[in-house]
Amino acid sequence: MDDDDAFSELKTRELRCWDVAQIAVGTGLAVYAMWVGVLQPGFRKVPLRLQVPYIPASRAQVRNVMALLRGRKGVLVDLGSGDGRIVLEAHRQGFTSPVGYELNPWLIRLARFHAWRAGQHGNVSYRREDLWKVDLTECKNITVFLAPSVLSLLQKKMEAELPDDALVVAGRFPIPDWTPCRTEGHGVDRAWAYNMKAQRQLTPNKMKKSTDGHLDKISKETQTPLE
Repeated sequence: MDDDDAFSELKTRELRCWDVAQIAVGTGLAVYAMWVGVLQPGFRKVPLRLQVPYIPASRAQVRNVMALLRGRKGVLVDLGSGDGRIVLEAHRQGFTSPVGYELNPWLIRLARFHAWRAGQHGNVSYRREDLWKVDLTECKNITVFLAPSVLSLLQKKMEAELPDDALVVAGRFPIPDWTPCRTEGHGVDRAWAYNMKAQRQLTPNKMKKSTDGHLDKISKETQTPLE
């Protein structure tokens, strides 16, 4: 049988149960290999309820986040920066030395590669650090692309540490208990902006009481040294 005949037979032959099983197993192994190599190194350092899967921001999401930050200046901090595209775009939009914090070492490498390829590796930075331990007291422009379960805890840290003139922009999911001052986009591409001074005026007494206990609990749960 020559190559053409063999190819014709493959195209016309019905897939048997064993063929389907082999394809399924092979696909599963490929997905598992990607999980172990790319996602798991960061995940195994934090409690299950604080784990956030890596989902790249779309162009529309990045555009909407930047639209909400228009007119702002200074340093920008991206918490859970993934492949670094928000940080890179922030530099293009004029922010000074934007920085991304990410726990997964493979995503840090990927972000640095993107910055190098764009010729901006000296203008942006990506740090492998637990976002729960990042000092936010001097941060005035913050972006977050995180799951609601994490945002509900992170809001306590931001309430405790961020200055009144800080602006927080959330992409993909809103911060559960906060009231946005502006929104941009629709559906999964929507972004929400939160003014910290206005937020504190909306919830003046709840912040201090709820913050200390939440931060102490999170700090204990994430007391795992980085490799």
